Amino acid sequence: MNDTPPRRPLVCAWTNQADALGEFAVFAGKTQSAEHIKPLHWYVACRLVLEGGFAPEDITPRPPFRTVRKGGHFFLEFDPRLGAGGERTILGGLKTKNVDVVVTRDGIGPVLAVSCKGVTGALRNLTNRMEETIGECTNLHITYPALVLGYLVLIRANTLEEGALAETAAPTSSPRRQLAANDLALTQGGEPVAGIIRFHNALRELSGRRGIRDDVSQYEAVALSLVDMRPAFLLGQAFAPYPAGDSPLRLDQFFSTLALRYDERFVYSAPDLANVTRRIAWAPASTAFQAMTELSPIDYEIRRDG
Repeated sequence: MNDTPPRRPLVCAWTNQADALGEFAVFAGKTQSAEHIKPLHWYVACRLVLEGGFAPEDITPRPPFRTVRKGGHFFLEFDPRLGAGGERTILGGLKTKNVDVVVTRDGIGPVLAVSCKGVTGALRNLTNRMEETIGECTNLHITYPALVLGYLVLIRANTLEEGALAETAAPTSSPRRQLAANDLALTQGGEPVAGIIRFHNALRELSGRRGIRDDVSQYEAVALSLVDMRPAFLLGQAFAPYPAGDSPLRLDQFFSTLALRYDERFVYSAPDLANVTRRIAWAPASTAFQAMTELSPIDYEIRRDG
């Protein structure tokens, strides 16, 4: 008899930030399956609809929503059956690339994309990720210099205390595997280790691309979030002290920066296309808002009409 629980379908479901980070924190399987990071893809896709004002049918993976236009207003309906999985393949200047979350405008092509990464341990490999990160950004911007590209990284904020606990725990008693010194992101005093600080500083240099003539190896926005791993009520929350409040890599700035860059390039700079490219403001009476709140809270502002 097979006691292995069935794998859930990897299709986009309603996911808020707490859900996405919580799933990332407790996931105990093999990361090659990408199940630890898929909820983050879904969170990004859902947020691009509700806060970003992008139509769900323009987003891959397809969020579980339907757009209904009535009387000049846009209403959002929640329908889990519409959720779809997958990634979109984008033609790069050097090779094609499967990108985690992509907004595509009919007749224009990919206009906004977010690449998501999850680091559960082995922090020595962070330096190796930088080469991959720069290459991905450059490859996509060569073909699509106007593409608004974001890079979102989650790292488990493992601490020394968790490492000590893991050494004495039975292999099956915790979803977290035994932690090696290289898996620790925070010191015993709660400060980020040197490798995390170096990674943050390197990512900061890759962020902030404003115009299509700027360096193609820079992302329009980058966010780094440490995910609290303390087993008390903080498990799965963003680790508030780092990055610091003045860092451009704070997660709470990520989506607003992407939206601003998009508007500058595809709305304000192209007024003749504004009817096609303008982001949607959702009617306050949209039935989706209440339906989703009953599942889990909406933890950001919705882009509402009026």
